Amino acid sequence: MSRRGWFLLVAVGVIWGIPYLLIKIAVTDVTPVMVVFVRTALGALLLLPFAVRGGGLRVLRGRWRAVLGFAVLEIVLPWILLSNAERTLTSSTTGLLVATVPIAAVVLGRLVGDRRPVALIRWIGLLVGLGGVALLLGPGAAGGDPWAVTQVLLAALGYATAPIIADRALRDVPAIPLTATCLGLTALAYAPVVLLTGPHPWPPVDAVLALVGLGALCTALAFVLFFRLIVEVGAARSTLVAYLNPVVAVALGALVLDEAITAGVLGATALILLGSAAASRRPREPDELPPPSDEDITADEVTHVTPT
Repeated sequence: MSRRGWFLLVAVGVIWGIPYLLIKIAVTDVTPVMVVFVRTALGALLLLPFAVRGGGLRVLRGRWRAVLGFAVLEIVLPWILLSNAERTLTSSTTGLLVATVPIAAVVLGRLVGDRRPVALIRWIGLLVGLGGVALLLGPGAAGGDPWAVTQVLLAALGYATAPIIADRALRDVPAIPLTATCLGLTALAYAPVVLLTGPHPWPPVDAVLALVGLGALCTALAFVLFFRLIVEVGAARSTLVAYLNPVVAVALGALVLDEAITAGVLGATALILLGSAAASRRPREPDELPPPSDEDITADEVTHVTPT
């Protein structure tokens, strides 16, 4: 890859490893619903100019059922589940559990009728990754809250399911208008809940900064950089950011929040990353086409990696 490609890869990998830390900080003083609302509303507003340039809502005409389904499985449900789970789980545990998305995708593919042969290495990866999850969820390792763990795994299941909708019904939809629309729909869905559960006291400075960081840095800027990354290195190589995210989450949890990095956490990290890499392994395909422009990047290319 070019130097620019490496820079973008590292930048996106780091930025998408930060949300777990910021969510953990925010939910200390802000309700999970407010976290999701502020993040999506701010992200949608900042992406709006790019979305208009990429065709606006007209590119989604006739696809609203698929857009709604994608939004629910990619943002509406996962982000509230993760925010609620982090009220008890550590940020590092959450990040590692979300890294199981490729493992869930292998199983889900079998259930929805994908009959393409699965290489042995992918099945081995699935078992190795599940071993990492089991190690991570050993006695006392997950905060003693099985419901919080279940919520994160449900979020991971949503992340594994949403690309199926994108592949089947949104393959040729430009990614930026789709992303901005899904963020806007999520904000609209949670706005009544925010109003009905108010009034909400103004949170302390660290929670406000965390919310701004989630919306501006980890959502709007991250998506723009990710689209640039796809242009620079291609959709296949861009998936490497998924293996940086949990490492960043674990490191930030330890450095900023003093979360313990035990031998179990290190072992689980290694097993989940190795298992996910093997489970998501695909046959090598010739790269014969020129890279797309920003406006040509579609949902199918973007959803190979799951932002958080």
